[in-house]
Parts: sequence; C-alpha cells; structure tokens
Amino acid sequence: MHDLTGFQRDLLYVIAGNDEPHGLAIRDVLDDYYETEISAGRLYPNLDALVEKGLVEKGTQDRRTNYYTLTRRGQREIDARTEWEAQYIDRDEIPAAEA
Repeated sequence: MHDLTGFQRDLLYVIAGNDEPHGLAIRDVLDDYYETEISAGRLYPNLDALVEKGLVEKGTQDRRTNYYTLTRRGQREIDARTEWEAQYIDRDEIPAAEA
C-alpha cells in the first residue's frame, strides 16, 4: 500500500466498508469526507489504478453502472496497513472527541 496515494487508500477503505458500491456511491461518501465534490475525472482513473494493481475488482451491474469489490490482496493490504498504524497509535490513549 506504500505506493498508493492517500486518495487511493481512502477509496480502498470505502470499498471495503460497503457491499459492492458503485462509483457514484463511493463518490458520495468521499464528497462528505473531503467536504468537497470529487470529480469523475479524479475518481474513475484512481479506481482503475486500483483495479490494475489487483487490489479491487470491477464488475458490471448494468450497461451504465459498474460496482467495485476488494480482492483478497486488497484486504491483505488493508490488514497490513492497520497493523502498521497500530504500532504507532495506541487507541486506548487517544482522548474521546469533545462534544
């Protein structure tokens, strides 16, 4: 996962957390997270890059709609990233967000 951009990592997490999301559903989640509109020109080339790297599979829902799923390799990459992060972040020591 070291060769992915932060945006591509975010795409992986969104795909992993949803059941076969289509591009517009992924974009909606990221629009909310980034608090700005994600363009199709940014979204789809990055999704295609993840497919080319073997981290994501692209399927066809209908003629106009594709969906995305994580591959086993993609899940292994997320698991490895989580382990790597855990060595630097002790979740028990992170204070709860103030309301």
